[in-house]
Amino acid sequence: MPSGRLSYPERQRVAAGLADGLSYAEIGRRLGRPKSTVIREVARNGGAHGYQADRAEQAARRRARRRAPAAPPVPPPRAAADPQTRSDFETRFAQMATQTGMPSMMARVLICLFTAESGSRTATELAARLRVSPASVSKAVGWLEERGMLRRERNGRREHYLIENDVWQQAWLASMEGIAQWASFTRQGAELFGGDTVVGTRLRTTSQWLQHIRQDMIEAAEHWRQAAL
Repeated sequence: MPSGRLSYPERQRVAAGLADGLSYAEIGRRLGRPKSTVIREVARNGGAHGYQADRAEQAARRRARRRAPAAPPVPPPRAAADPQTRSDFETRFAQMATQTGMPSMMARVLICLFTAESGSRTATELAARLRVSPASVSKAVGWLEERGMLRRERNGRREHYLIENDVWQQAWLASMEGIAQWASFTRQGAELFGGDTVVGTRLRTTSQWLQHIRQDMIEAAEHWRQAAL
């Protein structure tokens, strides 16, 4: 699959795919891009109902101009943040993520990236730091990428996994596709059982609630994105 940011023609194809009602996964397959790349592109540029290729291209160029040519060196941590203290925090951080529903290995990989100074590590670095097999890292990375929580970036012959500052926004918006599927199926169920039945009413009410919540969440994320520009 190609690496790097989307080109303008690719953005036009994303817009056309959304207009045709294609899923993020199908648009990604047609572009030869990961599904997470499409999710991130649409989420940061108006959402599924507001995405426009021209606006997305302009926003990408603005971000490129603002991007510093080189990041300044990161100052060393304060004396209190010794390696053991940091390690203990990472362990507790991953445990919290597991307790709130994330699988254990996926949580450990995510937190390992989250607490890296660069927000990026290779598979080899992750496996060594977490003391697990490369296969375990690969499985966790696939799970996180599918949910828009990390992305891959190739630097020479080495592939890095990294997270961005808006990781939670991306993950949140990625979950909107699941809500959309629930809303669609409950709507179909309401039509199947009939709106004047108990089951039909329950399904219709559920579908309406899910659609309303999904739209509110997308608008809230877009408001945050605009404020952060």
